[in-house]
Amino acid sequence: MSLQKNIMVKMKEAMKAKNAIALESLRAIKSEILLAKTKSGATEDLSAEEEIKLLQKLVKQRKDSAALYTEQGRSDLAEPELAQVEIIAQFLPEQISEDELKKVVAEIIEKTGATTMKDMGKVMGMASKQLAGKADGKAISKAVKELLA
Repeated sequence: MSLQKNIMVKMKEAMKAKNAIALESLRAIKSEILLAKTKSGATEDLSAEEEIKLLQKLVKQRKDSAALYTEQGRSDLAEPELAQVEIIAQFLPEQISEDELKKVVAEIIEKTGATTMKDMGKVMGMASKQLAGKADGKAISKAVKELLA
C-alpha cells in the first residue's frame, strides 16, 4: 500500500478515535505529500526514497521545534511535538542501533580508504545513501566523526 493510502486509512482511524494529535500529524504528512506531488517537475507518484526523505524531514522539524520549546521552558508546547514525532516515525523503516550504525560506517570508511576528517564528505555521502531511512543525518555524522577522529 502506498504511503498516501496508508495515511488516509490511519486518518480515518484517528478521526473515529477522536485523536487530535494523530490527526494533526497525519494531515501534515498528507499535506507534504501533496506539495511534493504538485512541485514542478514531479512525477505522478513519489518513490519510496522520496517518501522516506519527506517523513524524515517532518520528524526532524518536530524534533527541532520540541528542542527549542524545551530550551525555552515550554514543555506544554514540546510534548505535542514529540507525540507527533512518534506518530510520523511509525511510517519510517525501523531505525538501526548505534552499534550497528558504527559497524556500517566503519565498513564504509574501510571501503573508501578514508583516514582523516578531510574524507568525511565522501564517507557521509555513501553512508547517507546506504542508511537512508534507517538512521538520521545527525547520528550518521556523529558516528563518522567519532570513527575518523
